[in-house]
Amino acid sequence: MLLGKTPVMDNNKSFEERWPEHKERLKTEYPELSNEDLHYQPGQHEELILRLAEKLKKTKTEIRNWLHIMG
Repeated sequence: MLLGKTPVMDNNKSFEERWPEHKERLKTEYPELSNEDLHYQPGQHEELILRLAEKLKKTKTEIRNWLHIMG
């Protein structure tokens, strides 16, 4: 599992609306991630996935699944 805890999903908000909250959580849990690693613009999910997979040494599938759980 990528993170130790499963986040609670809020289906009323889009991923883009929740990203600042998730970004802060990632910064706390993975201090090796820089602001550049966590930079996200709507519609650029693949770029974010590739950066996180490389930096965290996880597969793209692991990152995709985790981001899906986050919303």
